Amino acid sequence: MKKLINIFLLMLPVILDAQATKLKLLGHWRDPALKGSAQYDNTFNEAYGFVANGHEYGIIGSTYGTHIIDVTDPEHPFERMRIPGGTSSTEVIHRDFRYYKCHIYGVCDEGAGSTLQIIDVSRLPDTAILVYNKNDLFTRVHNIFIDEPKARLYTSAEKGVTGYYALGLYDIREPENPRFVGHYSVFGNITANHVHDCFVRNDTAYLNCGYDGMAIMDFSDANNPKPLFTLKPNEYNYSGYNHSGWLTPDGKTYVMADETHGSPLKVIDLTDFAHPKVVSYLSVYGDSSKAIPHNPLVSCQYAYVAYYYDGLQVYDISNPKSPQLKYYYPTSTEVNNLNYKGAWGTYPFLPSGNIIVADMQNGMFIVEGPEKVCNPANICSATSASNLNDRASLQLTPNPARDQVRIRSEKIISKVILITADGRIKYPAIQPAYDLSLDLSDLYPGFYVMDVHYADGAREQKKFIIANE
Repeated sequence: MKKLINIFLLMLPVILDAQATKLKLLGHWRDPALKGSAQYDNTFNEAYGFVANGHEYGIIGSTYGTHIIDVTDPEHPFERMRIPGGTSSTEVIHRDFRYYKCHIYGVCDEGAGSTLQIIDVSRLPDTAILVYNKNDLFTRVHNIFIDEPKARLYTSAEKGVTGYYALGLYDIREPENPRFVGHYSVFGNITANHVHDCFVRNDTAYLNCGYDGMAIMDFSDANNPKPLFTLKPNEYNYSGYNHSGWLTPDGKTYVMADETHGSPLKVIDLTDFAHPKVVSYLSVYGDSSKAIPHNPLVSCQYAYVAYYYDGLQVYDISNPKSPQLKYYYPTSTEVNNLNYKGAWGTYPFLPSGNIIVADMQNGMFIVEGPEKVCNPANICSATSASNLNDRASLQLTPNPARDQVRIRSEKIISKVILITADGRIKYPAIQPAYDLSLDLSDLYPGFYVMDVHYADGAREQKKFIIANE
């Protein structure tokens, strides 16, 4: 276990650039009917994004739930789907989202009724399906991260079935069937009250433990994770509430945020992992004395930071020792009164290069990025969706139907899901068969999608209509 070598003096100036350029606003989405939280008056929270079948989508969380916004035409964004959370009320402050194999995982950190939600987005733009909405593993979680190569979901500050845990770990090799692996609170010489956030790549977890500091852990053996590096608050300058961080694609640089007013972001050089060191600091375009960073992400040569009152800040960190603030976009006109308002989160990985920014009061902003993204992420297509490429010959008769529809296939049908035009779903109980009839008498006339699951694990869907008499 190694200690950080901090080669900078306490009063080292942070890196600024008076020539920073304001990014271009492309589009904006907000539903004024949604209510703000009782504590912070934030209607909205986290930003996220993905691509499905050629369409770009932004995600924004709210006191109501999850909003999937089609941003393919960034100048005309619109809400494609709206999914209520397990808790939908002004009690809600935090939601968080991650992607794995055409599924969006969503959590909430408020409400006794909150759940883990898993949304299948492989059928967009037609619909997105809530395939998992349970609290049998946990109810409330502050943040999540998915180590995609290892198919592992990490939960930060988890309120589980049997208690509260700093960090949780789940196996998601079957995306719709997460399985418990372990709970953790001891990370080398740090015993964490909680883990606020984490970044994980190939079993190496960068854990942000609030006022307990930060740790890097090797989780290749989930039964015996090993500390690689720890950093306590008294071991680095401008320390505060160790909130979150992000690793560069080459793994050589880590950008870390302390969510404390007036505390700049830290750029840590990991080239020599045995001797990590802070090599520079990042602050905002404007008054940095009260600025408070939140949720840095790194794409290609840029660090993208949602900076609350100061909006989006974009830094060129291609030279970690001499980074430059290059771009910004103000999402808020709120006056910084040492509270928490403005830009909450950002998502800079869409193939178009456009950036999603979530503002707590003002909703989703789509701004033009500095360049096309070199490492786009979260791309789902019908052929990449699990079990969607092995299709059978599905027949629905009659179509349009009225009181009954006959479903026939060359494979054994094990489950049928009916999806309405607004995304609501119904799970009819059936006996597995090649040929069956489905009662439609309790359904309203209109457009539906029949999502058929086969006994061998494959799936197929067809559109059909329930007609008026």
